[in-house]
Amino acid sequence: MSPTPSRAHLTRLMKIWRSAGWPSRDPIDIDLLAAGWVSLVGEHPAQQCLKLTDEGIALLGQSRQAQRRAHSSHDRLALRMADHLMASGRLVWRELSLRAQIEGQASTDIPPILASEGLWADAQPSPTPAQALASAQWRLSRPDLFSVRRTSNPAYLQAMVHEVKVSRADLFSDLRNKAKRAAYQWLCSECHYVFPAGLAEPKELPEELGVWVVHGDIERGQLELLRPARHQPCTLPFDVWMAMAQATPVQAALAPTQAELTEVQEQDAA
Repeated sequence: MSPTPSRAHLTRLMKIWRSAGWPSRDPIDIDLLAAGWVSLVGEHPAQQCLKLTDEGIALLGQSRQAQRRAHSSHDRLALRMADHLMASGRLVWRELSLRAQIEGQASTDIPPILASEGLWADAQPSPTPAQALASAQWRLSRPDLFSVRRTSNPAYLQAMVHEVKVSRADLFSDLRNKAKRAAYQWLCSECHYVFPAGLAEPKELPEELGVWVVHGDIERGQLELLRPARHQPCTLPFDVWMAMAQATPVQAALAPTQAELTEVQEQDAA
């Protein structure tokens, strides 16, 4: 029975495939040789290199197919959720790059700003940059889905983040990244996770997160809100407004009847 490859094994196999295959002489090389995924080529140790065997090439092919299936499922579920949000009257963006502010210790090696003296002797001293940033840091965040209500009143935008997961390992790896989750929550009023039914139970996720699941087939299965997200007031910063203005929201797909009408109109115009 062949051993189960780890991510480190697959990464090393890909590096060997892309390069001349000089051995690293580390435990990972030993694992690859013992499993029969690579072989040593060359008579003298100083000239030996690693070459993928047929089993190693087949393993990389299986890994790539699994990745394509995962990405495909992820994209299809993200689009399904986006359609649902648009049907409820929201504007939706996919993988929008946004700057978020999170709690954390900033660098303290910034020189302080000296307090001004003279005219206003009783004025408060200016805070140093380190003091101003001591409780906050900036982080680049790219939520799978970012949406706001279609409204002309900024107070009613109710910005939401929906993060899509199709594997349990990816879901809990994401949940362990507290800084990433804090960035999502800083950007919106509600943060939700979306995944296939049975992947996890709502009680396994932090209580402030909303939980959506899809039952059965991604395209035709029922979307269900298992737990609403905890709502918090959120005023969108100017950076977020600019990012939304420079990006294109997701466009709803035309229904079959609408698509047919569009084709007829284009033919008449021609």
